[in-house]
Order: sequence, then C-alpha cells, then structure tokens
Amino acid sequence: MNVIGLARWVCTVLILCCSIARAETVELCQGHYQTEAQAVEQLQRLATHRPTLDRWQVRRAVVRENILRGTGLWPLPGRTPLNPILHSRREYNGYSVENIAIESLPGVFVTGNLYRPRRGDGPFAAILCPHGHWSRKSNYGRFRPSMQYRCATLARMGAVVFAYDMVGYGDSENAGWQHKWPKVLQLQLWNSIRVLDYLCSRSDVDTERIGMTGASGGGTQTFLLTAVDDRIRVSVPCVMVAAHFFGGCDCESGMPIHKRGVYETNNTEIAALAAPRPMLLISDGDDWTSNTPRVEFPFVQSVYKLYEAKDSVVNVHLGDEKHDYGYSKRLHAYGFLAQHLKLSLDRVSRANGSIGEDFVVLQRYEDLLVFNEQHARPSHALSGDATELNWASGSRRGD
Repeated sequence: MNVIGLARWVCTVLILCCSIARAETVELCQGHYQTEAQAVEQLQRLATHRPTLDRWQVRRAVVRENILRGTGLWPLPGRTPLNPILHSRREYNGYSVENIAIESLPGVFVTGNLYRPRRGDGPFAAILCPHGHWSRKSNYGRFRPSMQYRCATLARMGAVVFAYDMVGYGDSENAGWQHKWPKVLQLQLWNSIRVLDYLCSRSDVDTERIGMTGASGGGTQTFLLTAVDDRIRVSVPCVMVAAHFFGGCDCESGMPIHKRGVYETNNTEIAALAAPRPMLLISDGDDWTSNTPRVEFPFVQSVYKLYEAKDSVVNVHLGDEKHDYGYSKRLHAYGFLAQHLKLSLDRVSRANGSIGEDFVVLQRYEDLLVFNEQHARPSHALSGDATELNWASGSRRGD
C-alpha cells in the first residue's frame, strides 16, 4: 500500500470510528429541554413513524426497548422473591388501610400503604398510585391529604390500591436513601414493576383490571410503566404529559431514555404507547400541560385512531387550575377509572349525585410508616449509602 492509499485507509477508519461514536452518543433531555415550537416540530417528525398500524407497532417496540435500555433494565432482571410485609390493618367506612413493604431487589424495600374495599370478596380491580415531588415533609408523598383521599375513595369504589414511596421519600428517606441519586430513574421504574408484580400475585386481584394514576412526577411514573408493561390496562397521568418538558427531576429524565444517537422521542410519544388501552390525560392552564388540547392530545389520539380506538383516550383540560391532583381532577379520574375498571361510583355518591370524600379518615405520617419501633426494618435491608444493588441477572445496570 502506497502513502496515498494508506492515508485514504486511515481517513476511512477515522470516519467509521466517528460514525460509531456518534451512533453511541447519548444525551439527557431534562426539564424544558426544548421550546414549545421545537416540540411541535419534533412531533411532526415523530409522526412519520405511524402512517400505518404496522409501522407504529414497530416504532412502539423501538421506543419501549430504548426506555428499558436507557434505564439499564434491558433485558429485564430476574424477579427475586417479594417477601411482602403487611401490618397494622385499620378499618374505616367502606375501606381498610394496611402498611406494606415488598422487596423489589434483595435488601431493597418498596414501602407504602395498601387500601382495600370492605365490601365484596373479589377479585377486585387494582390501582397503582405513585406520588409526585411535593417536598415539604409534613405534607408530601403518599401522606398528603389529596393522596389519602384518592386512595381511600378508589378502595371504597372497589379497588385494591397500592400507594408507594418514591426513592428517598417516606420510609425510604428514613433509611437514608436520597432522591437525588444517579440511577434513581432505574430503581424507581423497577420498583413500579415490582409493585405491579405484587398486585398481580394477590388472589383478591383481577389481573385483567389493573390501572395506574399519579400526578406530576407520579404522572411520569404512570406513563413510563404503562409504556413498558401491558399489564397496566387503564392509565391516568395527571398534569405531566408534555412534548417540550421532559420532567425536572433525575427520576424522570436523569438517564438516556429520550435521545440516543439518531433515536429521539419525548414524553408525549411515550404516553402514546398506552394505545389502545384506555387513558385519560388531565391537564391544566398553569404548567407545561397548558398546550395539551392542541398539541399533545391530537398526537396521542392519532395513534389511537390507528387501532380504531380514538374514543379510548380522553383529555380533560382545566384551564383555570394549577399543578396538583385536586378535587376536581380526582373527580374526572374517579369517573374514568370506574368506567374502565368496573368500579362502583354509587358507593361514593351523595344523594344529589355528587362524589363525596368526607368519609375518608386522614391518618398521621407516623401511622402510615411501615417501619417503626414496633415493626423493625429487616436486618438485611440496604441503606441509602449502598453503592451496588444485587440485580438478579448478575450484570451491571445503568451503564
């Protein structure tokens, strides 16, 4: 090989290496990663993947795989025993509450509360209720009044409801776990999968009637789990689905689930992976969901149309409201979940037909905790300073 030929060969190798490097480049899309106008343009690009149902189903598989790859959960780890811990059952008017922990990984406990109906023998519908990032410890997570109202009301309507802590909240925070953790998205999504596993393992749960709903960061958890797990049959992500906003916390966008090389997506397309399963998008006029009726919802509905199921997705837009899961938003969620999970609205209806929550007994933070002086944390439980988790596959995760 002469000098010119060698130079050409070197150039070819360098170009190839650069191309490979570009293909492997990952980029985090966090917070207001792009403008509203850029989001509209991106949705137009993404629309090219769904001219037919067959094309969309190929795209759907690609997006699902990239969520799991981006979180280091591809392939999914093996399931280890859940070893559920339940105690302190309290009975109220039409529902009961227990404190619960399941072991999502060896030594890693997902903690929360299990709300159950007191009428009927089941099998009942089941609903996962993750929470968002309200951060004042006296009024946060699954302890918030709005969360207790939602879970108790759904239980009285006929559902087994699991309200569970995000990483670094509630019992998890008390064990030293920090929500600001590099792989919090990975563990949080896995925890949701394991909560779903637990509900499906219960003899009193109808696995064909499982729903999920949460607001803000809980809304992100809702559409992510629905996207990667078809066992979620009905979903209600509240005040979160937006094309230009990718979630402001690492638990929503701190790992590369939105962009990798030439691959790109956003939370609106991820939410569309729910199709054709029933989904209610609740939006408001004071946050990043203010554009939902004219930007995000039409995109999602166009995917549902491919399945001839455009009426299975609904947008309730409350333009005068703010970022929360307040009473009016809960009312719409109750109606939608009742319709699609065969729950009984009449059990929570007043004489005038309105929905009442006045039967709910609000409990103290201390009463809802799983681990306390009477119920010790298992001796093998990992604390927040754990640097390595025992994934069942034995492989490193989140690289």
